[in-house]
Amino acid sequence: MYVVIAGGGKIGRYIARDMVEKGHEVTVVERIGSRCEQLVAETDVLVIEGDACDVRYLEQAHADRADVFVATTHEDDDNLVSCQLAKIEFGVKRAISRVNTPKNVEIFDRLGIEPVSSTRLISELLENEFSIGELIHLTSLKGGRVSLVELRIPSGPGAPRPRAIEKLDLPNEAVLVAIFRGDETVIPRGGAQLLPGDEVVLLTSPDLEHRITSSLLGRR
Repeated sequence: MYVVIAGGGKIGRYIARDMVEKGHEVTVVERIGSRCEQLVAETDVLVIEGDACDVRYLEQAHADRADVFVATTHEDDDNLVSCQLAKIEFGVKRAISRVNTPKNVEIFDRLGIEPVSSTRLISELLENEFSIGELIHLTSLKGGRVSLVELRIPSGPGAPRPRAIEKLDLPNEAVLVAIFRGDETVIPRGGAQLLPGDEVVLLTSPDLEHRITSSLLGRR
């Protein structure tokens, strides 16, 4: 996969490193020279010093062959413009953007840009911090058709017994992404165990959330 990232700040650098470690090709477009130098020193990516809102620099990044365009700057206006350029001028099918002001999420969504609002995410996580046994919404994708959710399995008296992933009665449309167990991260496989106290992250559609909760908590 080829990824073009607008913005080489902390978020952009993290995404770039993560994608490269997973074997993907990455180019970062960043305006500030010192950030470009840091990216070159820390990552094995192509770094272009320039403004991602300028077609010239997206051309240098070969945005026309990008599978995904990601905007990570702290300015919503810049993120919106660069994503629109990537989609309209270069035909990038998928654009994902950091949205710094939650009220702007709907605007990005309507324009076909997948919004990620860290402010909204943090608020939702804080609000649900102690919601053991309740489904926590992390974010929505594809205009709300798909949700990334988390559920914490209760421990102690009355907790569900350990079960193999392959034995869970999950719908086909739900994908178990990861299990967090203390400091350990488990990538689920059929024989992996779901234990009391685990934090489970899934991709699913909103209409299946009740069934998923029942399955993970061992309810009938």
